[in-house]
Amino acid sequence: MKPVKGTKGRKPKPHSKGGRRAKKAVAAHRAAAPDRARTSRAAAKRQAARKAEENSGKKAVARKSPAGVRRGPMRPIAEDVIETDETAETGLAVVALPAGPGEASRRPGASGRSKTVANRLPLIAIVGRPNVGKSTLFNRLTRSRRSIVGDEPGITRDRIYGETEWLGRTARVVDTGGIVPQDQNLIPAEILRQARVALEEASLIVMVTDGRTALSGPDYELARLLFKSGKPVLLAVNKIDTGRMEEQEAEFRRLGIRDLLPISAEHGTGIDDMLEHIFSRIQAENLNGVGEREAMEHDGSEMEDSPADVQRDRLRTHGEYRQHEISIAIVGRPNVGKSTLLNVLTGSSRAIVSPVAGTTRDAVDELVEYDGSLLRFVDTAGIRRKGKTKAMAEKLSVVMARRHLEAADVALLVIDATEGVTAADATIGGYAHESGRSVILVVNKWDLVTTGRTDGKPPAEQAIFERQLRNVLKYLAYAPVLFISAAEGKNIHSLLKLVREIGAERRKRVSTGQMNRFLEQVDFERATVPMANKMRIFYMTQAGVAPPTFILFTNRQAKLHFSFERFLENQIRAAFGFRGTPIRFKVRARD
Repeated sequence: MKPVKGTKGRKPKPHSKGGRRAKKAVAAHRAAAPDRARTSRAAAKRQAARKAEENSGKKAVARKSPAGVRRGPMRPIAEDVIETDETAETGLAVVALPAGPGEASRRPGASGRSKTVANRLPLIAIVGRPNVGKSTLFNRLTRSRRSIVGDEPGITRDRIYGETEWLGRTARVVDTGGIVPQDQNLIPAEILRQARVALEEASLIVMVTDGRTALSGPDYELARLLFKSGKPVLLAVNKIDTGRMEEQEAEFRRLGIRDLLPISAEHGTGIDDMLEHIFSRIQAENLNGVGEREAMEHDGSEMEDSPADVQRDRLRTHGEYRQHEISIAIVGRPNVGKSTLLNVLTGSSRAIVSPVAGTTRDAVDELVEYDGSLLRFVDTAGIRRKGKTKAMAEKLSVVMARRHLEAADVALLVIDATEGVTAADATIGGYAHESGRSVILVVNKWDLVTTGRTDGKPPAEQAIFERQLRNVLKYLAYAPVLFISAAEGKNIHSLLKLVREIGAERRKRVSTGQMNRFLEQVDFERATVPMANKMRIFYMTQAGVAPPTFILFTNRQAKLHFSFERFLENQIRAAFGFRGTPIRFKVRARD
């Protein structure tokens, strides 16, 4: 029987059995492209980056803008690394938002080999009563959104550090909470205590007042407090958006402060004049210790960047570049002891601690040197569900907490031992896992369920608690568990050691040769994978660190089955470690 006309040379449909066979046959016998370059993509990228570095080194130094504050997009949360003369030889660095030298008091339980890192840059303290625009001015000077800004009074509570630059000169800035000297309540009293520490460290004090309202009693009391400090004081009358300052100048002169400047922190009006006055006053008081580079810039001469300065500008916090410090975010539900843990880790009273849930709003960070390593601990606000956050400040604090978590290297997930593991803990752990952060599970308040138990029940056992913890947080099987008591300072030294270890494991690199020898020893027949999802791995290489990322070159392009991915991850951890950090896989079909 003859075939129907027109059907003999027709191609099979793609979804039919014949179509699938034809597609596999074409893929198996596919010839290499004749115009394919001999250089790989990675080699081409390295060659382009090398040329870009050579060209950037030959360029002249960029001219600096005469404006006091640069316009443009704000910088991200993660601050740039700033290397000083003292740390240039050792490779260590002091970064933005450091602690002042006045917080060196030790606490029981803190390690004797850990200490806070001081900074020699002059410090400008911003103080004032609540809701006068201090945080807005801080964000304007630091060109960031580091401090939470809102219409509600009393949002800022802890000290927040940043850096400002004007015409080549750099200074630190600290934002404080609204000061009400006569208020004896717990939170206002703690805010005043934090502000006193900032005043002791400050080289110059900027008192901010509201130009739209009349002076009140707290303004006069704060002015008398600043006069007693003996530091130079500048009065910044904020919220002056129009030229009606002359009418109100006499009223603000009643505070007795000689230097008075009208500004608008929200619109940037008067910021240049204020910075010029601040740096000239600091130089007149001989408080900044101008170096050779700053002195030449002040005289009007130019100085080309050295190769070390160019290399410093290329440093990054992730990838193959040198890392000056390890950033650790302390996260968890409200009132689990995060601020207490920060204070005992840094050996200071850096954060306000109270039994009221939600005390911390802005992220509070501190730089600590421990056995030659720089550790930056960031205390974040308690993360809760969106339905539980009503006030604007609480919503913003949760958003900022998640942003600081995503910018950190290691996440300390603090769990309350008295309440056990909850669904909120699992959600926060999922945030850290999905963002690729290394995780340490810290069970706090362990003394309250063991030696300090008062309910008559037997003491809790670590093995049983850890088993329950692993059952809830199964996706964090790689994260180590540590039982501590921040209030009593127990196991704090072990936590510092573990943080250093996890930070090193996060940036571990395995060569391609080691990975290929590892693949030869793995018995993939043990992996329980459906027949349709099985694939052959030709070779594997590590493409990146922080977190460790591996590329698998296979016989076909397909997503890894979850059981096969788990099997391969366990085999890699058994052979190379990578404790406490997630491992990522990418699949590429070999042509």
